[in-house]
Amino acid sequence: MRQNTSTSITRRHLDAKLAKLRLAINPSVKPPAGWIRVIRQGLGMNTEQLGKRMGVSQPRITVLEHSEAAGAINLKTLQRAAEALNCTLVYALVPNEPLEQMVRKQARQVATEHLDAAEHTMALEGQHASAEARNEQLAETIDTLVKKGSRALWQK
Repeated sequence: MRQNTSTSITRRHLDAKLAKLRLAINPSVKPPAGWIRVIRQGLGMNTEQLGKRMGVSQPRITVLEHSEAAGAINLKTLQRAAEALNCTLVYALVPNEPLEQMVRKQARQVATEHLDAAEHTMALEGQHASAEARNEQLAETIDTLVKKGSRALWQK
């Protein structure tokens, strides 16, 4: 159980850090032509000059800029371009919602599927649970799934 508690604590700490990034990141900020071209032009640097700084040809810079704008550039190349432009590449995966919320949402879905199957069997046997009992069971199942650890949640 210690590892699961540790996972929950880690998730909460990570959520706190990611909340700051979530506020700062706006995908619409990315220039349509890509960051490399915009920064290069902002510095007054032409493609040949950037090519020399990166150790590649001028046509390769044009391809590189088009690749970045299309979202097809690899991270290693983007890092090299950033360094040549005296920039820092910032790379992050920022969840659209807090991790704890994602885990609880998934736990709710799994718990609901389990309870629906059990209720179907009970209905066939002429037994019905009240809405209050179902809600209590759902809450308990969600808590149990979250406490077990997230691996149990992502089997499907």
